[in-house]
Amino acid sequence: MSSKKIPVSVRQAPLQTPFAGLDAAGFPDAGMEAAGLSDQEAPQAALSRRGGRVVLRREKARRGGKTVVVISQLPTHLTPVDLENLLGRAKKSLGCGGSLAAHAREIEIQGDQPGRVRTFLEHEGFTSVGP
Repeated sequence: MSSKKIPVSVRQAPLQTPFAGLDAAGFPDAGMEAAGLSDQEAPQAALSRRGGRVVLRREKARRGGKTVVVISQLPTHLTPVDLENLLGRAKKSLGCGGSLAAHAREIEIQGDQPGRVRTFLEHEGFTSVGP
């Protein structure tokens, strides 16, 4: 049996793509690099541009008498990674704990502070409804 070796040192032709002949000269730059945003600012800017309507509610049941503010009906265009990043920024900004109920797409913020949560969400580009 003779085995043929594929030369790896020789530069091979790139794959054929149907988009190779397209010209992007007439389109605006839409990337984060074009906007001049750093890696830290890019996720926050992407979320604030893509905000949406969320519902706030206070819950006390099944928590040993502790009150939490639940952010529900989060927009469906937010990925689980976006939700975790939003939760992290909320906890850091509000100085409190919180958790993400991924199965229900809800964020729970510890403490009875709906005003501060509303202000944070408005700063992030969301419209909030509720207490």
